[in-house]
Amino acid sequence: MSRIAILGAGSWGTALAIVLSRSTRSHEIWLWARDATHAQSISRSKENRKYLPQVPVPAAIRITHSMADALRGASIVVGAMPSAHARNVYGIAAGALTAGAVVVSATKGLEPGTHARMSEVIAASLPETRVAVLSGPSFALEVAKGSPTAVVIAAADAARAADLQEQFAAPNFRLYTNDDMLGVELAAAMKNVIAIAAGACQGLGLGANTLAALITRGLAEMARLAAALGARPETLSGLAGLGDLVLTCNGALSRNRHVGIELARGRPLGEILMGMSGVAEGVDTAKPLLALARENKIELPITAQVGAILRGEQNPRAAIREIMERPQTKE
Repeated sequence: MSRIAILGAGSWGTALAIVLSRSTRSHEIWLWARDATHAQSISRSKENRKYLPQVPVPAAIRITHSMADALRGASIVVGAMPSAHARNVYGIAAGALTAGAVVVSATKGLEPGTHARMSEVIAASLPETRVAVLSGPSFALEVAKGSPTAVVIAAADAARAADLQEQFAAPNFRLYTNDDMLGVELAAAMKNVIAIAAGACQGLGLGANTLAALITRGLAEMARLAAALGARPETLSGLAGLGDLVLTCNGALSRNRHVGIELARGRPLGEILMGMSGVAEGVDTAKPLLALARENKIELPITAQVGAILRGEQNPRAAIREIMERPQTKE
């Protein structure tokens, strides 16, 4: 029996613990919570009432606030914390990580301030650690409830990805392997920003034409930047790119889409974020994406408008007008 430690007891970390407990392989699952009171609450109620209410947490899943307990003997470690906290959490984990363990990043964002991808944060915090990335269209609630879901497990080493594919496979949880970690991570981060724009369109009462155009041109932005940074274009047309973009732009469970809807309704960003239990990664990701675009001389008009809206320098209706009035060009 292998031991898997999941770092982060938010909605996504909890959902992963639940789905991995159903794996066709036999695993001992540990879920680490940063807050001791939160860990005690899940352990006592067998439910994550704060982030994933009304979904039973199997009794076999061990909940802990102790990083040493969570990582002791773990051959696979899954990072499911917000990107802003990743470096700190991996730094805490450094002293307790089992030699030879594989660290799988399930965080969909870039580190604010450095625009580092999560695999780069792991490499800096846990030198010589083997790394993989888990991404794709996957709302935590639906995964936890057992809705059929397909995701991507990416690693530079094809054998490592194939092993994780086998380890994580569960009823209604299907994984496809990929060796383009760069493309998978960039897609995961960029789609959140486009989803804020999609929410703004919804909040303004705009229709299906607008959303279809936004998703298509948003994907073009994602592919343009990813290709400039060395990712494979086909990765952006797969589950981690187009699949997750469609989900996040359309789904009612999307936190990033919710932020866009509320911004279009005139609510201040701070007030919106204060009222949310989870993190909308796109809010902190727009700035580092735009920095990467400037460094590589890539134009990201939708992302730029979202960044201006988040900074309070633009309103959603004017942003749409500016995009529509850009010079005509070829597809």
